[in-house]
Order: sequence, then C-alpha cells, then structure tokens
Amino acid sequence: QVQLVESGGGLVQPGGSLRLSCATSRSIFSINAMGWYRQAPGKQRELVATFTSGGNTNYADSVKGRFTISRDNAQNTVHLQMNSLKPEDTAVYYCSARIVNYLGVKDYWGQGTQVTVSS
Repeated sequence: QVQLVESGGGLVQPGGSLRLSCATSRSIFSINAMGWYRQAPGKQRELVATFTSGGNTNYADSVKGRFTISRDNAQNTVHLQMNSLKPEDTAVYYCSARIVNYLGVKDYWGQGTQVTVSS
C-alpha cells in the first residue's frame, strides 16, 4: 500500500514556474517507478514525467527542456519543477507510484493538484 499526497499547484502566469511535490508513505527505494501525469478538461490523462528505481527518467515531448522530475530520498518525496509554463500546461497533475511484486503490478495515485497557467 502506498499513499501519495501532492502539493504545490496553483495559478501562474505564462512563462512562470511552479514546483509540485509528492510525499509518499513508504521509502522511494521500495517503489519500482514514480511519476507525474496530468489531465486537462475533456482530455485523457497523459504522462508528464517518470523515473524508475534505477534512476532512468522519461518525459513527454511537450515538456522536455521545461520540466524536471527529481526525488528526495531522505524525505520520500518526488518533485516536478515546471518552468516556462504555457496555458496548455493547465491541468490537474497527479502523482503516481507503481509497485511490482509477486502479486503483480499495482498503480497508486494521489488526489491531484490543480495547475492553471493564465494571464
């Protein structure tokens, strides 16, 4: 079982920055993969950025060069630094965690945090 709590969303002007945080209820080292997804109104949830326990990262093409995913192992927290924000980045952002064990694969989700990019 993993509990995820996101924070850091809000309203920002185009070109601005925000930093999202996701606190986990267990050690990051015990989680196979973590990441951020987002869902805009009327659209499907999409991948933003992920990293594996081995440290490999993956970004959506639309955020490459602007967003950075990182982790604080001591605090069991994952961050998403978002720079040069655009109106099309407006969405609810969700933190995710994937656990793979002998029982199979299970994904966990946070409650989401709203990011609005508007002037």
